[in-house]
Amino acid sequence: MRTSYGYDTYRGRTKLQTALTILIVILTVVLLLSVAAFFFLQKYMVYTDDGQARLELPFLQQNTPPPSVPTQSEPLVIVTAEPTPSPEPTPAPTQVPELFPVSLFRAAVTEGNAQQLVAAGGGNAALLNLKANDGSLGYVSSLPQAISLHSSESDPDLNRNLQTLTGSELYTIARISCFKDNLAPKTDPSLAIKTNSNYNWRDGEDLRWMNPSIEAARNYIVGICGELALMGFDEILLDNACWPATGRLEYIKVGPDYDPSNLSGTLETFYQEARKALEGQDVLLSVAVSADALTGENTLSGQTAALLGEYADRVYVLGAENRGDCDDILASVGLSGNAVLYVDSSLADLSTTGKAVSMP
Repeated sequence: MRTSYGYDTYRGRTKLQTALTILIVILTVVLLLSVAAFFFLQKYMVYTDDGQARLELPFLQQNTPPPSVPTQSEPLVIVTAEPTPSPEPTPAPTQVPELFPVSLFRAAVTEGNAQQLVAAGGGNAALLNLKANDGSLGYVSSLPQAISLHSSESDPDLNRNLQTLTGSELYTIARISCFKDNLAPKTDPSLAIKTNSNYNWRDGEDLRWMNPSIEAARNYIVGICGELALMGFDEILLDNACWPATGRLEYIKVGPDYDPSNLSGTLETFYQEARKALEGQDVLLSVAVSADALTGENTLSGQTAALLGEYADRVYVLGAENRGDCDDILASVGLSGNAVLYVDSSLADLSTTGKAVSMP
């Protein structure tokens, strides 16, 4: 008989043992997955206000509309359309009256017979020489330069008589010899056109000229324009408002104060300053020009039709042999009809002889 010597016979695993082993493995896997899921899903855990937990997975939120967040109501903005501004009315063109001026002696002002003399001359306007070629003024000026140059009149009654005349129904024109001025450069040489030897240059009439490039010279003339406008003149006539175009011009010293390539540019500055001085005044600004400067036959004066069309209300054309050419040139820059007067002699001569400038 066989014995086992204390050992049982091996019969293999039973079915129960196998099932338990499988169950243990499954439970272990489930436990591991649960722990992993806990840590993985913890960031998707949402706690409500009452302490309850709720899981919100991203893929479950894709089709869920976001909760509405109450927004603060914005104030109602009412936009009022600005009315379309009406265009600024175009200023009416300056009315230039038909003119037949008669030049008068200065004595006509003090004697009080200016209107009778104009009527006797067949004209409708009085032209007074308020700054002559010699530099003397026909009125009492308060400009410091006029006082220092000794160019002003001293009779206190003269201005009152002038204002009586300008306050009448008679049309009045104040003629100013601008840069042709024998007195100012003699008294103050810094104002003068200079020769190559640094003397005061003189023209063919042996008269000195102020230099249009020098600001002090321009300011003097502009100041006179302003005073006469305030005195009530209807028109300020700028004569010799240019560079000299006759005489020994080769003696003039060329340099910053006399640049033959920019003569018109200097005059434009002066015309601009003169117009600015008359702003707000009921006064016309007229300019005298020689016919040869207007037609371009003589360019040494610096005056051009374009400058006159830009700054002058009326033009006095001196010494025109062919008025048709001048008419065409002036019409091209907007000057025609009553805005153009032809004068056969110099305005300085007429101002001393009492002749009519332009007869009907």
